[in-house]
Amino acid sequence: MVPDILQRSPQFLAPIAVLYGQRLERFGARPLGVMWRNEDGQRLRFEILVRVLEDEGKAGGVTINDLGCGYAAFFDFLKPLAVMRGGRYFGYDICEDMVDTARRRVDDPRVSLLHSLVATRAADYSFASGTYNLRADVDEGEWTDYVKASLAQLWSRTAKGLAFNMPGADGGSAEDGLYYGDPQGFLDFCREALSPDATLIDDYPLPEWTILVRR
Repeated sequence: MVPDILQRSPQFLAPIAVLYGQRLERFGARPLGVMWRNEDGQRLRFEILVRVLEDEGKAGGVTINDLGCGYAAFFDFLKPLAVMRGGRYFGYDICEDMVDTARRRVDDPRVSLLHSLVATRAADYSFASGTYNLRADVDEGEWTDYVKASLAQLWSRTAKGLAFNMPGADGGSAEDGLYYGDPQGFLDFCREALSPDATLIDDYPLPEWTILVRR
């Protein structure tokens, strides 16, 4: 059964998709276009996320879900790695312009890009990088409920591991429309609702945190 908050999410996600489309039009297919500061930070973020792969990152044939894929920058990062040898990448985004841009940029038979609010394919590993950062005018409590429901849905499509990140509380204020999730609260949620094997990483030089969850 789909949680009520996910059924209602198209209503409050639509304006956020518009905001991302405007960023893309202004800055193009680069980190600023998806509200990241620069490529160095983006790469470090990806390096932290793929720690969830552990030794499997050295093998091929891995399937990956990327919820909130934007212009598919994460695939650009994964493409030269062993993990994508014979693997598949499924990218999803709420912004149709992002998906269209990603399809124009990426010409690879291993890649499928879908305009969707949720992951629809089963995969070995799932990622959500910056996916929940912008809540705009959505009530903070409602956004927290949405994020948890979205993560639970993503976990249901995940066979081995999940990794996601969010801005840290020291990165700004709620007035800027970003969402500063409580890392300990989300770690507790993951351990209780997803898997007891969940790890918080918050010691890298970006104003954010990452959680890795494994089956």
